[in-house]
Amino acid sequence: MQKLAELAGVSTRTLRYYDEFGILKPARINSSGYRIYGQREVDLLQQILFYRELGLSLENIREIVTQPSFDGTRALRKHHDKLLEKRQQLDLLIANVEQTLAHKEGQIIMSDKEKFEGFKQKLIEDNEKKYGQEIREKYGDSTVDQSNKKLKGMTEEQYAAIQQIESEMFEFLLQAMEAGDPASVLAQKSADLHRQWLSFYWNSYTKEAHAGVAQMYVDDERFTAYYDKHRPGLAAFLRDAVHVYTGAK
Repeated sequence: MQKLAELAGVSTRTLRYYDEFGILKPARINSSGYRIYGQREVDLLQQILFYRELGLSLENIREIVTQPSFDGTRALRKHHDKLLEKRQQLDLLIANVEQTLAHKEGQIIMSDKEKFEGFKQKLIEDNEKKYGQEIREKYGDSTVDQSNKKLKGMTEEQYAAIQQIESEMFEFLLQAMEAGDPASVLAQKSADLHRQWLSFYWNSYTKEAHAGVAQMYVDDERFTAYYDKHRPGLAAFLRDAVHVYTGAK
């Protein structure tokens, strides 16, 4: 076990935990109680570490690698594609940072458009890191990829409009919350502004998806924290207003 841990760059404690978790069992345990790992286990550990690097939880990884239909070669091809995509994103960010440093040091003149391109890429990557797994599981890769593509093509003017709409939404939402009625005119105005805000990112709008997103704000504590930092209970109030707006049951 010590040899495999050193080879993979993980601790022996991690290997023991993977064994207890049921995701990586040793090939056998010898008479002295040492875990012995073979080539199959080495290959499987490589897959697990790839999936961890891509941000998957151990529960999801276990579900994937223990499927009878799991194909290690096909999984490696997918890892390869994802890593190439990640490298491309990192290359763009590195280039943008280098340009920005050169600009600040007076070596080059960097346009606002070039700065904005780097900002959009960083925003996409931050969102993927924070919420990517959940929203991809809920709405599918195609929907999320289309949303990211739409953000990449967004102009500074459009992004400024998004920020203005979100600011107005919070303003009306906080006023409406004072009255406590999610069906009030102000609350429904907030729900409509929320629809407009979403439409900047979505290729198409449906009431069902709108209601589902609002529910997710309450179900996921990270989304809840984003809204409730303005006022405790705001995420739930927005959810209720959106459900009235969309006619959700």
